[in-house]
Amino acid sequence: MGAELLVEIAERPARRSAAASVAAMRPRQWTKNLLLFAGIVFAAELGDSGRWVQAIAAFAAYCAASSAAYLVNDVHDRDADRRHPLKRLRPVAHGDLPVKTALLLAGGLALGAFAVAAALGLRFVALLAGFAALQLAYTLRLKRIVLIDACAIAALFVDRAAAGAVAVNVPASAWLLACTGLLALFLALCKRRGELALVESRGGSARAVLGAYSLGWLDPLVTALGVATVVVYGAYTVSAHDTPLLPATVPLVAFGVFRYVYLVRRRGVGEEPDHVLVSDMPILVSVGLWVVVCAVVLATA
Repeated sequence: MGAELLVEIAERPARRSAAASVAAMRPRQWTKNLLLFAGIVFAAELGDSGRWVQAIAAFAAYCAASSAAYLVNDVHDRDADRRHPLKRLRPVAHGDLPVKTALLLAGGLALGAFAVAAALGLRFVALLAGFAALQLAYTLRLKRIVLIDACAIAALFVDRAAAGAVAVNVPASAWLLACTGLLALFLALCKRRGELALVESRGGSARAVLGAYSLGWLDPLVTALGVATVVVYGAYTVSAHDTPLLPATVPLVAFGVFRYVYLVRRRGVGEEPDHVLVSDMPILVSVGLWVVVCAVVLATA
């Protein structure tokens, strides 16, 4: 029994380190990379198994690259994160994951991402390289510049959408890219609003760029972007002449967007958009119905 206890005690740090590594990779935020499947879905290539393999490989590459970026960001921001009411619990800031381990893990994930990307062609590699470069620029400088920080986040989503189309060798729809950019900018500014509201209510240190924002300025801007997103998406569905039933999905998108506006403004959420999107039942239902209706419409087009 004594020997078994010693072995268990010795294994505990390794288990804690593994758990901290997984947490620092932020797997919950991999949902953002589901956008890479938009290319195969809206190109109506759902029955092509070869393209599905390519889309899944692209998704895996971007998940690895995203996690590498999160690790680098957490190492860079660890001192500031310790003064934030929520970010102080991140593994690097909290001391659960050593800086050296985090950087080694980030390097391994980045290498793995580009190894997968190489199998999907040079254009995909270029988009992944642009994604990684923009993530690094965001960490080092862009997130400290008002509005540029939100635009950089939107550009990362547009990159994902374009990469998803390139991975499966279908044209990247200009409408899809426009909708993606608007929706991402909407969510990015909702996140800034959520951060600002959180710091005002709980205290603690905020990122410097938040000083340039205000709730009175963000609220109408967020609402306007929500409206613009729905309008552009509606225009896209009407222009899709080969799928005349696609406009039936517009009310579902409108509900999801304006439900999110309601949650941000009335309930003070938004600091973690990925959490809201997977925890609010009405939004989950609207997203699920949107997926089902789109699948039926595209399958019968």
